Amino acid sequence: MKMWTIDLSVAMLNERGKNTLVELLGIEFIEIGEDFMRAKMPVDHRTKQPLGIMHGGSSCVLAETVGSTAANCCVDQATFYCVGLDINTNHIRSIKEGYVFAKATPFHLGRTTQVWGIDIHNAANQLISVNRLTMAVLGRS
Repeated sequence: MKMWTIDLSVAMLNERGKNTLVELLGIEFIEIGEDFMRAKMPVDHRTKQPLGIMHGGSSCVLAETVGSTAANCCVDQATFYCVGLDINTNHIRSIKEGYVFAKATPFHLGRTTQVWGIDIHNAANQLISVNRLTMAVLGRS
């Protein structure tokens, strides 16, 4: 079964994030697989908290960005769109600099809901956070 309902490119996904929080935080899509989507985000002054480590909310923004983008690429966009219902994040390890990499894979692609798992790693492939994102699939009026 083909998961993606549209022809995708990394360039198209990055263009979609222009003039949004995605661009402000430096989030960049880097890979599209048959059953996953990957993005990266810098750990810098935009994404850190006062203690000098990546802000937990930045992890949530990255996870929701890659998960919700993937979710919307799995529906007929002329008829449906997906919005977040719930996100759960467990912070495993802190990071002070460099990049973090998020990979979104689906647990469930249903008619009215989708559930995605998004793992975030550092450049050394150490787990930074695990995230579960539940999306509502809504009809366009």
